Amino acid sequence: MTLRKYLTSRVFFVQVLIAIAIIAVLGYLFMHWLTFTTDHGHEIAVPNLSKLTEEQVEAKLNDLDLDYVLLDSVDYRSEYPKYSVVEQDPLPGTMVKVGRKIYIKINASGFSSVKIPDLIEKTYREAVPTLKALGLQEGTITYIPNLGKDMVLEMRYKGRNLKVGDRVLKASKIDLVLGDGKASYVDESQAADSTAAPTTETPKDEQ
Repeated sequence: MTLRKYLTSRVFFVQVLIAIAIIAVLGYLFMHWLTFTTDHGHEIAVPNLSKLTEEQVEAKLNDLDLDYVLLDSVDYRSEYPKYSVVEQDPLPGTMVKVGRKIYIKINASGFSSVKIPDLIEKTYREAVPTLKALGLQEGTITYIPNLGKDMVLEMRYKGRNLKVGDRVLKASKIDLVLGDGKASYVDESQAADSTAAPTTETPKDEQ
């Protein structure tokens, strides 16, 4: 039988159909296996863990066949309860597979303390960013007569003067006393004139 006759024969078409059927079956089995191994279609929405304690997080994730990893605690945030979840990854609503680990960060038990930096004779524009970088807040601003306009002359906390190196809690409000840019002294020559004793002259008729 020639090749041309074989390609147009019934036997060839039957073999082609069998080969196609085998490929289709193998493809179906492969896709079914792939779906099973990747757990496709069985994803879970990550719950919102914000403000939950670690014990509550564990119980909630166990019910969903999810796990968690505690990364670290963060600086205390007053809007969150102590030891509650502040951050999580993945975010709430993200679709994940069974057994996925959710990474969480816990709120600290309270504000940590920081040292007061040296702001004396710094400008207001220099002082405020320095305070904020340390987690402190700008408090009341008071001006007093001084040639250094907007120059920090004193730092106060709750009415008491602060020294460089004193410790206060983060988020504390630091009051600043600034110079108003006006002279705070009387010219020495004027002061000397005003305090000099008056001179007297002897009348001519008494000489």
